[in-house]
Amino acid sequence: MIIFENVDFYVERHESEIPWLKIFTKEPYHEIGDMPADLRKKMWELYDTIEYEMRHFYNPKKINMASFANILPRVHIHVMARFEDDSYYPNPVWGEKVREGNLQLPKEDEFFKRVFNALSVKER
Repeated sequence: MIIFENVDFYVERHESEIPWLKIFTKEPYHEIGDMPADLRKKMWELYDTIEYEMRHFYNPKKINMASFANILPRVHIHVMARFEDDSYYPNPVWGEKVREGNLQLPKEDEFFKRVFNALSVKER
């Protein structure tokens, strides 16, 4: 599900027990270094805004950020809120499951609205 889109990027929800968004470039750049400098700056501004909203809405133990792009060979960044009682913590979410998580998180729709509004303001 896409929760924000502009001329250069879109932000998508990743299905998971934890809050997890992905930032994609619309142009299929292979590496971040292939992107024009101004576009890289815009991407990090998107990241900063998403991280801020995620931290203030969910109050996670940690924010994880990743950009592997091995299976999907184009620039995209994962932004994940981590909690001590999520299924994988402290391991990476792609790692070995440690427990059955029992997260009681606020409704994500409100978080998506906050992210959309914050990113829309940056567009002006």
